[in-house]
Amino acid sequence: MTETSLSVTNGLGNFERWLSLWVALAIGAGVLLGNLFPDLFAALAALEVASVNLPVAVLIWAMIYPMMVGVDFGALRQVGDKPKGLVVTLVVNWLIKPFTMAALGVLFFEYVFAGLIPPDDAQAYLAGVILLGAAPCTAMVFVWSNLTRGDATYTLVQVSVNDVIMVFAFAPIVAFLLGVTDIVVPWDTLLLSVGLYVLLPLIAGYLTRRNLVAKGGEASIDAFKSRVQPFSIVGLLVMVVLLFGFQGEVILERPLIIAMIAVPLLIQSYGIFFVAYGAARAWGIPFNVAAPCAMIGTSNFFELAVAVAISLFGLGSGAALATVVGVLVEVPVMLSLVAFANKTQHWFPKEGGAP
Repeated sequence: MTETSLSVTNGLGNFERWLSLWVALAIGAGVLLGNLFPDLFAALAALEVASVNLPVAVLIWAMIYPMMVGVDFGALRQVGDKPKGLVVTLVVNWLIKPFTMAALGVLFFEYVFAGLIPPDDAQAYLAGVILLGAAPCTAMVFVWSNLTRGDATYTLVQVSVNDVIMVFAFAPIVAFLLGVTDIVVPWDTLLLSVGLYVLLPLIAGYLTRRNLVAKGGEASIDAFKSRVQPFSIVGLLVMVVLLFGFQGEVILERPLIIAMIAVPLLIQSYGIFFVAYGAARAWGIPFNVAAPCAMIGTSNFFELAVAVAISLFGLGSGAALATVVGVLVEVPVMLSLVAFANKTQHWFPKEGGAP
């Protein structure tokens, strides 16, 4: 999800502290407006080019671009400084999380809820949760890191490495998992989505950052991000309104479906956190590295998951609905885990090995 308008080291402003409230209000507004003005949302849904919804694409770029400008690929040189936290992050994100999410999706949608969901709908919901599971957070983790007083530089290293891996790994992992569950994958659309929502923003962010550094160094980058960050936050809230507006009638007509989709997502979120957090504790990783490395795997890059679900299966699809439910679940879950981490930080050594 999106980075806050303040740096990781400066703390959160009042707006960011109440982010869960603003997201909840945006969800409510989306559901209400979607039911009051269905024709308007249908018209917005029809604005597509090559299976890409243009309003959603613009809003996602508004969220992702400022975050990509903040990614310092020079930080990749620091990967070897504290390898344990990075190892935990990468193993959880790329070797565990996508596969446990797929397994939970199969368990609940094909077995536990089999008598309550039509088979075609079950496959669509399964596709949506797989897309969420294969997209680890690349930006909102700055918020969670800040709330747990995590190591800002190391969090940036983790984000940078994740972004690089995602460019190459997201599409093959998603295609493999969707193929295993017998869902047809249009590779051209999937690769287009990865290029549009990961690779191009990454390139644009890198070029912008290089230009800003040449003009005024890190101060210039901070000033630029301060100027554009409001667009990122507004983009997040408007997109939540839009996504829940597209699904507004379904949400009111089928609240049980929302609850059923939320079940595997909740189990996955808490389960992945405790796997990473437990591994970090067992390995003696300092708290200011352990907390962010557990948060990265738990949180999702929902913007990418939503965009790919829409591109692959359509705005009104069950897959898109499942990724939207991911938005509904994520913020309260992550805030609860932040609270848990802060209460248990005495389990970990401090920076430098002190108890």
